[in-house]
Amino acid sequence: MSRLKARFQALKAENRAALITYIMACDPDRESSQKLLDALPSAGADIIEFGMPFTDPMADGPAIQLAARRALAAGGSLALTLEMVARFRQTDRDTPVVLMGYYNPVYTRGPERFCREAAEAGVDGLIIVDLPPEEVDELLPHARAQGIDFIFLATPTSDEARLPQVVSRASGFVYYVSIAGITGTRSADEAAVADAVARIRRHTDLPVCVGFGIKSPEQAAAIARIADGVVVGSAIVQAATDLGNAGALDLVRGLATGIRGAAVAENGTGK
Repeated sequence: MSRLKARFQALKAENRAALITYIMACDPDRESSQKLLDALPSAGADIIEFGMPFTDPMADGPAIQLAARRALAAGGSLALTLEMVARFRQTDRDTPVVLMGYYNPVYTRGPERFCREAAEAGVDGLIIVDLPPEEVDELLPHARAQGIDFIFLATPTSDEARLPQVVSRASGFVYYVSIAGITGTRSADEAAVADAVARIRRHTDLPVCVGFGIKSPEQAAAIARIADGVVVGSAIVQAATDLGNAGALDLVRGLATGIRGAAVAENGTGK
């Protein structure tokens, strides 16, 4: 069983949503980023999205764009990202790690080589933002061969005709982008998110996780009552930028508390 599947099954038994945290590899430098990565699970992260530094992160807002710029200036690369995951695995064998980023660095490294090295490092899933289902065939078979889940994005514009194409090739979970726009900007309406999650669930049995625009424990708790997972990225990256690793971890602990509180409040025992 994959780490992602095992983690979602365990969380289902706890009747709560997953907290999925995003940070950028090598931001602001390798050692600081490694320390933050290593500390996320004990702060409450259930799944970690680890950003691959790239020069043109077109789906991301200012916080993550600047994080990518700092990471690249510090020597960040795809090779170092994989090395950091391998180092993380020396002390954590259970927390799923999903690499998130753009296809250019993967293409440059070679899809087959990348997937082999990612699996060897201990990567569990991939989110390649600019690779839609129609364009995934040169990467997806290599990921599947290595037991790596491929996670696709659904958006507010993914209609009933589009959704089956998205979810039919997905594994791990479906990532619902709750706003039309870039990361870390405005927040989605809870009722709209609830409708979208219900619509996606009509097309798949995979967990549905929601991200973009979630910044506070209160927002995380609200989404946790709706979805199987809550993704928080820009707020954590900004907290690390402003307050260092301690500030980022404080936010993660608050988010985790909010999500766990939402589960208890739902019916007194769980979600």
